[in-house]
Amino acid sequence: MSDAPAPAREVNTHCPYCSLQCGTRLRGDSPVEVTVRPTDFPVNRGRLCQKGWTAAEVLNAADRLSRPLVRGANGQLEEASWDTALDTVAAGVRRIRATHGQDAVAVFGGGGLTNEKAYLLGKFARVALRTSHIDYNGRFCMSSAAAAGNAAFGLDRGLPFPVTDLRTAQTVLLAGANVAETMPPLMPHLDRAELIVMDPRRTATAQRAALHLQPTPGTDLALALGLLHVALAEGLVDQDYVRGRTRGFDPAAQRAMAWWPERVEEISGVPASAQRRAVRMLARSRNTYVLTGRGVEQHSTGTDTVAGFINLALALGLPGRVGSGYGCLTGQGNGQGGREHGQKADQLPGYRSITDPAARAHTARVWGVPPDELPGPGRSAYELLDALGTAHGPQGLLVFGSNPAVSAPHAGHVTARLASLDLLVVADFVPSETARMADVVLPVTQWAEEEGTLTNLEGRVLRRRALLSPPPEVRSDLQVLHDLAVRLGEPGDRYPADPREVFDELRAASRGGRADYSGISYERLDAGEVLHWPCPDTQGAHPGTPRLFLDRFAHPDGRARFAEVDHRGPAEEISPAYPFYATTGRVLAHYQSGAQTRRVRQLNEAVPEPFLEIHPDSAARCGLAERGLAVVSSARGTMTARVRLDPTMRLDTVFVPFHFPGDGRANQFTHPALDPRSGMPEFKVCAVRITPGGE
Repeated sequence: MSDAPAPAREVNTHCPYCSLQCGTRLRGDSPVEVTVRPTDFPVNRGRLCQKGWTAAEVLNAADRLSRPLVRGANGQLEEASWDTALDTVAAGVRRIRATHGQDAVAVFGGGGLTNEKAYLLGKFARVALRTSHIDYNGRFCMSSAAAAGNAAFGLDRGLPFPVTDLRTAQTVLLAGANVAETMPPLMPHLDRAELIVMDPRRTATAQRAALHLQPTPGTDLALALGLLHVALAEGLVDQDYVRGRTRGFDPAAQRAMAWWPERVEEISGVPASAQRRAVRMLARSRNTYVLTGRGVEQHSTGTDTVAGFINLALALGLPGRVGSGYGCLTGQGNGQGGREHGQKADQLPGYRSITDPAARAHTARVWGVPPDELPGPGRSAYELLDALGTAHGPQGLLVFGSNPAVSAPHAGHVTARLASLDLLVVADFVPSETARMADVVLPVTQWAEEEGTLTNLEGRVLRRRALLSPPPEVRSDLQVLHDLAVRLGEPGDRYPADPREVFDELRAASRGGRADYSGISYERLDAGEVLHWPCPDTQGAHPGTPRLFLDRFAHPDGRARFAEVDHRGPAEEISPAYPFYATTGRVLAHYQSGAQTRRVRQLNEAVPEPFLEIHPDSAARCGLAERGLAVVSSARGTMTARVRLDPTMRLDTVFVPFHFPGDGRANQFTHPALDPRSGMPEFKVCAVRITPGGE
């Protein structure tokens, strides 16, 4: 009999961070032993970024939440049993609802939750709580692109083609996307392409571009209109495509004709010659792609701005062609699936509208409730957070998978609203800044401890597989929702805690919807099938839809729609009191609010604190020196950051990453102005002043 130790457990799964969902292989028997290796999954092809390589370190975070916490009479969070914690939540919910009504309890979700969690969370909110108030942090990610994509194509999927199609690209316009830092494994797919990068900063992506367009923050739509003007003026529009596959070209073209390149140069700072060169590069290439990211979306005009770039792509005849296309680079790990199945205030599972009577009837049948008991649409994410604790707003909030105390705009105000609640409940696996404010904290499983599915940026449904068992006192989000629902008087079988059972119900709820998952199953995924939605349950296994729109778009007439859009400036312009445009974004070492990556030694050492990128001449005018401290102030709040001098920055623009808490919260100064169609806040531009800070 052999005394050799049993081999360590191994599983194939996916990175817990961005929407590429790179393939990984985990190995180990305990959190401290887990190793991560890349697999030859198509989107990463054996590569990982430094976040992916170090992802396992969060599993062993020193402050991992391992027992429920309840705020005691002394004001401190104290360990409690699960029964005590859940009973406290249920009693608080009943008390608030009895006093203020059903909409007085709200739910805030996250774009990192699995499809199963996102689905059950939406069901829990609308059936167990009977509240209209559910939204999620994905509203801050790509809601503008979703609104523009639905209007143009009749369907919203980040990339309507596989990532691997980009390997044949000859020219790619990256509008507001710094993929070299935010999605490094995507860059090898672009190696053969000439890149046109549109970004106010000379980012790591822009440094690799054949052409860098560096507009004034807040002028992206003017630039999109200028590019379409060039295509019109130089006869580069694909007229056959426009006539055969689109509607609404003439009004959109008439708008663009008012934006000649010299006028756009005056507003945006991008030379007219560079605008003309960009359009010629795009039009004269055989395989051409236009890809948008957060830089053009996170504005109060974000939907119109994305529509402006879709107009350009349609005019050039790109969408719905093999080897060319338009796409949006989804940000969060399950930003795609998270909004498809019920976390958004206006959507039901399958990407159905909550105001559509047929959609309500279908969902109600699956859930076993009368359609008229389903609430209507609630407030979008920032509107929901802004209303917390007010006379007509929610008095209780349940947060799953999000950290709005850091990630929301006007963060000081949002923090005050969170503090005003009668009941704040947070389910998380680390004590995020939001969790530290909570009345009840519920410890839940991490990515390597759970089964489920996620949907990456190309609409491919993926299997998450568990390597480890969670700590003894940690429960899954599904189990938490089940336990709370039962305490609120719901039948337990309506809220299954088994992810396979939840997914089977999700399949039924999505059947016939725009995001139809009914033909996808764990069995097919585990057998290695590659399945992109829509994948209906047909006679004979449906192969899924890796490439959308090849024959027709998703509107009833099969045609795409141009949008009649026009430029308007940001909600806040610079002034003598606030003379700089501030823009925010991500850096290579960190992710979202930093709640995970700031707990990884290697990543924290790489970027341990917030920084301010500023041109040396601008810094000199402000009395700043390299590595000194600066205070960034807007009309809403201030933050402190370490100065980095960068001669490639615009003289009127500064940049700050948003991953840090406390005095380093960039969202202290960001503007909460919202896009009227998507509810997206204006993260990417506001007016600030810069002053020296004390050491």
